[in-house]
Amino acid sequence: MNNMSSPQMLKALQVRAARIAIGSSSMRGRGSEGVVKAGRAYLGDLSLKGFGTADRKRFRRALDAKTLGLERAFPKGGRYWGLARKGLNIFLRDCLYTIYLRDAYSLQLAEPYFEVPLDSLTGEALHEAASARVPRWRSVRALTPKLSDEYQNVATNIAISKGMARVHLDVFWWGSRKEIDAA
Repeated sequence: MNNMSSPQMLKALQVRAARIAIGSSSMRGRGSEGVVKAGRAYLGDLSLKGFGTADRKRFRRALDAKTLGLERAFPKGGRYWGLARKGLNIFLRDCLYTIYLRDAYSLQLAEPYFEVPLDSLTGEALHEAASARVPRWRSVRALTPKLSDEYQNVATNIAISKGMARVHLDVFWWGSRKEIDAA
């Protein structure tokens, strides 16, 4: 039987999480050529150790630094802070949801600090919930650190009212998406 916490197993699980998080649907749009491959490579090799902390500031420093690292890893035509932050947040959420990665890197300690991945659906939902106190959603590529913080603050308030961490809001919003029948 394989040891689920062996370095080889943890690496395989992390690479799997990167492949799931960074795909053509999450990184779509003009100028995205090469973004998926570069994003998967970067996140597959990313050290998760800095994210397993109960220290909010330490977590935020790691999140900001790795967002910039991922943005720099993207090809020149795809270097957008918002796209990198979205990809990193989806990846971290999926690592949190993978029990072996969560336990190996103590990611549960930082669960309250994980961000909800922002895209058009979450951005619009947060705009509505904030009664227009945050700007209407434009695009993930137009997302700035300041604007992201505004949306995350709204997400925090919603999550607190629901008794959960904001990272989990996307699970409910994704479930409400309409399936598009190609037939």
